[in-house]
Amino acid sequence: MTSPRDRTATAEEGVRLQKVLAAAGMGSRRACELLIEEGRVQVDGQVVREQGMRVQPDSVIIHVDGLRVTTAADLMYLMLNKPRGVLTAMHDPEGRATVGDYVADKPDKGLFHVGRLDADSEGLLLLTNDGELGHRLTHPRYGVEKAYLAEIFGPVARGVGKQLKEGIELEDGFAKIDSFRLITATGKRVMVEVVLHEGRKHVVRRLLAEVGHPVQRLVRTRVGPLELGDLRAGRLRRLSQGDVGALHRAVGL
Repeated sequence: MTSPRDRTATAEEGVRLQKVLAAAGMGSRRACELLIEEGRVQVDGQVVREQGMRVQPDSVIIHVDGLRVTTAADLMYLMLNKPRGVLTAMHDPEGRATVGDYVADKPDKGLFHVGRLDADSEGLLLLTNDGELGHRLTHPRYGVEKAYLAEIFGPVARGVGKQLKEGIELEDGFAKIDSFRLITATGKRVMVEVVLHEGRKHVVRRLLAEVGHPVQRLVRTRVGPLELGDLRAGRLRRLSQGDVGALHRAVGL
């Protein structure tokens, strides 16, 4: 088995571990040295306590307190609050607005959108150039939850949530949700939260339509551990190391 020491053949190669941690936003150089001394840092699965170890940032896997630290300089992780009417695509030959327009100043980063939101839907969309993370976040095998706020016409009959959780046969197969709850009800205007692992096209809209509540507005508010929060429509936010680490942990990286 290749050890972290084997990955750094001589003392002249690589970058000191505490410097890599500091550059990744884990604190000052001295604070990172303390993390190492306290045994809170793992390199390629092994606890490191010695100071001065040199690593290759683009090839090693580093965890601090169990959360993976992004060290490759060219990796980028962004959250976009996608506005309604914007296509989930990096460009459009017809010149329509796309999510790619929001990262047009980063043409050399190789960014792509993780999953999709249809043009009429809004909310949390991840953009990254981390292919493995993007693949796992969208693959059914990893079961990443997604939460949505849906505006529908009410009233909502008792038992609708149970029906959706038990599952409904759609034209492309059986589908079900994980949870359903009423958020607000003002007259006939009702807001509900739907949580599911499904990733099929328009699945939330189709499920709600099947139980007699066509969606008027749909906003994705969460992907796995990542919350949209108060990010305004059309705004981007670079993910923190904690955000990225939590996403990695959610998909077993």
